Amino acid sequence: MNADAKELAASFDLAKLTSGFYDDPYPTYRALRENEPVKRLASGTVFLTRYDDLVTTYKNTKSFSSDKKREFAPKYGDTPLYEHHTTSLVFNDPPAHTRVRRLIMGALSPRAIAGMEGDIVKLVDGLLDAIAARGSCELIEDFAASIPIEVIGNLLDVPHEERAPLRDWSLAILGALEPVVSPEVAARGNKAVTDFLAYLATLVARRRQKPGSPDRDVLTRLIQGEENGERLTEKELLHNCIFLLNAGHETTTNLIGNGLVALHRNPDQKQRLIGNPDMIKTAVEEILRYESSNQLGNRMTTETVELGGVMLEAGTSVTLCIGAANRDPAQFPDPERFDVARTPNRHLAFATGAHQCAGMALARLEGAIAISRFLARFPGYAVSGQPVRGGRVRFRGFLSVPCSIG
Repeated sequence: MNADAKELAASFDLAKLTSGFYDDPYPTYRALRENEPVKRLASGTVFLTRYDDLVTTYKNTKSFSSDKKREFAPKYGDTPLYEHHTTSLVFNDPPAHTRVRRLIMGALSPRAIAGMEGDIVKLVDGLLDAIAARGSCELIEDFAASIPIEVIGNLLDVPHEERAPLRDWSLAILGALEPVVSPEVAARGNKAVTDFLAYLATLVARRRQKPGSPDRDVLTRLIQGEENGERLTEKELLHNCIFLLNAGHETTTNLIGNGLVALHRNPDQKQRLIGNPDMIKTAVEEILRYESSNQLGNRMTTETVELGGVMLEAGTSVTLCIGAANRDPAQFPDPERFDVARTPNRHLAFATGAHQCAGMALARLEGAIAISRFLARFPGYAVSGQPVRGGRVRFRGFLSVPCSIG
């Protein structure tokens, strides 16, 4: 077994993944963590799988840059995808990152998020009513994916009749972040950015003429900026509205879908949570750890730096494997076990340090409401057919999950 694990680690190539890896990447991640935790791939990229190495990388923003201009220029060329991903909050360093993050965090204050709870409960209950009326559901399309699109749509105050393209745009743009991007995927991503920008330009123009309440309407808040006069440029405003939708859409869809499937596959934990609904907060944290919605992050070294006993020269591309770090036995006892009461649970699903997810409180709230109310309404639910994975390595979730509701 040890020889097999060594071979698995030795042959790992992020650019040549098998269908089995997409189904279950965790044996590969374990082999890498145990045998080649700082793995140099054929492309020159270094792939990290240990928890402590990821934390070090996240927190050392001086040596490990989030700026993606150098990495994305050859990947995307002079395209809308390049402009978008190099303008978004997540792919920038301070001071640009600090300024944009401060404006977005001001719009996602604890008070603002607490004020969303009633609307999210109403949305979830409406979806559950529709599922009950049908007698079965497709867990992703009918439930998990319908929640974050509406929540982010409400945040930006996008009229309901204009929300139909949002999910497809988001999936196309995020799909182009995979390690290997085909010409077809790139074309879809570029068209989605172009179409999304055109739509947002009209939405922003309307909002400038008729502002909403900055306490509830994030778009109005971002347009108006801070009291000290700090504002986003038009380009920053449009691209970070796209970022807000993308960051809050697929990852939260995956959190809900992954969670309900994991509970189905671990019936003892499902019954434990049904019997102890107050455990929903620790259950959500465990879902985030066990099946991280976002499995990969990226940095680039700005200087020669030592990491995990390996010297990395300046300009080295570094891939942080969140999915592997969140199952590191050095941090999590019995990490392959799904435990809805696990504590402490210092997972890295939302990263850590300066780039810790700005919307994590909202994602936790959506996940807790969606999963707890689904369980309360349909405690006998079961996955009734073969779930279909999304075929992504960066974003781990399901495209479809047939479900009976008992």
